[in-house]
Amino acid sequence: MKPSPTAIPLRARAARAARAARAARPCPRTLRGRLSLVALTTAALLMVILTVVFNTVVRHRLQREADDELRTRAAAVATTVDTGGGRVRVLETVNDRLLDPNVWIYAGGRLLERPPSAPRAGALTRAAGALAAHGRGCAAVGGHDPVRLCAEPVRGHGATATIVTALDLSPYRSSARTLLLGSIALDAVMLAFTYGLTRLAVGRALRPVRTMTDQATQWSAVASGERFAGRGRPAELAALGSSLDALLDRIRAVLRHERQLTGELSHELRTPLSRIVAELDWWRSRPRSETETRATHEVIAEAARSMSVICETLLDEARDGASAAPGTAVVLPVLHRVAAALDAPVPPRITVDGDGTPLRAGVRPALLERIVSPLLANGVRYARTRVTLAARRTADGVLVEVTDDGPGVPESFRDALFQPGRRADPEDGHTGAGLGLPLARRLARSAGGEVTHDPSHTPGTRFVITLPTG
Repeated sequence: MKPSPTAIPLRARAARAARAARAARPCPRTLRGRLSLVALTTAALLMVILTVVFNTVVRHRLQREADDELRTRAAAVATTVDTGGGRVRVLETVNDRLLDPNVWIYAGGRLLERPPSAPRAGALTRAAGALAAHGRGCAAVGGHDPVRLCAEPVRGHGATATIVTALDLSPYRSSARTLLLGSIALDAVMLAFTYGLTRLAVGRALRPVRTMTDQATQWSAVASGERFAGRGRPAELAALGSSLDALLDRIRAVLRHERQLTGELSHELRTPLSRIVAELDWWRSRPRSETETRATHEVIAEAARSMSVICETLLDEARDGASAAPGTAVVLPVLHRVAAALDAPVPPRITVDGDGTPLRAGVRPALLERIVSPLLANGVRYARTRVTLAARRTADGVLVEVTDDGPGVPESFRDALFQPGRRADPEDGHTGAGLGLPLARRLARSAGGEVTHDPSHTPGTRFVITLPTG
């Protein structure tokens, strides 16, 4: 059965009212206040239970003492009752007046003696007669000023008497009330001390948290290399400090990565942008022919393509570097993958050499591919018959060599070999923007390695990649 349309708004209003009622409840906003309130509530419940139990035990104890007093008095009165000869007689003694108050003596159901202050038809006398009829037992009579009655039988040869004694319970009740008020006052004092001590203890326990909060506030305003973890803190807060330090390290690494990415983009894009601006200024300086305009367009298009390659390469590296911590790569499988991606059915052929041992470099496989790919592409572009990829372990790390049998690097161009946008011969018929070698060196340096040119290798060109061991 679907609810009526009017029921839904009513339920929504009821839910909002319930949330408002919960929000209106007095609840401390601080952790210190909440923990103190929890401790106070727990202590209050415990003290209420203990107070109830204590006062119940005290009342039972006082009642037992009153019953013992009544039985002792009944035993004293029994010495004055003679049950011999088949009849019950009350003997007169010297202390008779001391024994008579609040004492009833019955022979069977017949009243032999009663207190002078208790009328025969009074409530106490009727209650005493009822107890005497049962033969033994105790009962309380009266409401505001109760009296405790106890009946004790006295058996003799052929006759039985019952002695009923009475005791005013007002002093006992007064003692019980005094103990109850005292326990309540003690509970109040204990609760006050519990609340105060809890606030003090929680405040001292949370002092390191306040210190960490102040440190975080200060460090957020001023760049600092300080850390949360320190000595003398509880294990829980030390663990929290270590986690926060790891988070800070991660944030600083991300910020450094972003600054590095910004710097690399700015550095790499400066050359093609300068070419575009220069071409546009040259084209607008005077009227140009259709051929010159077409050449300007080609230069601008080539610079735009270079910018696209730069952005894609750096952004891919930024995404991969930001999503994972530095890893390791098995070198030879990565080299085989790169060679397979660039190998062609016509010369030059690509070969991969290694000693068969599992060389591990301290970079991720994707980053190693991006470092090797531009160098291998450069070798394939200029080699005559072959390009060789060789990897070996050194004392300082892992070394990868990219060797070709091409014409080599002109001596006049060696100083500008790793400058972005520079090519030894722009009219050599090969495509390229002069960005591969600079990017390979920059990526290798970001991983703690280096890319260098070996000028002693002839004929051809040899590039040497050094990387840390994984």
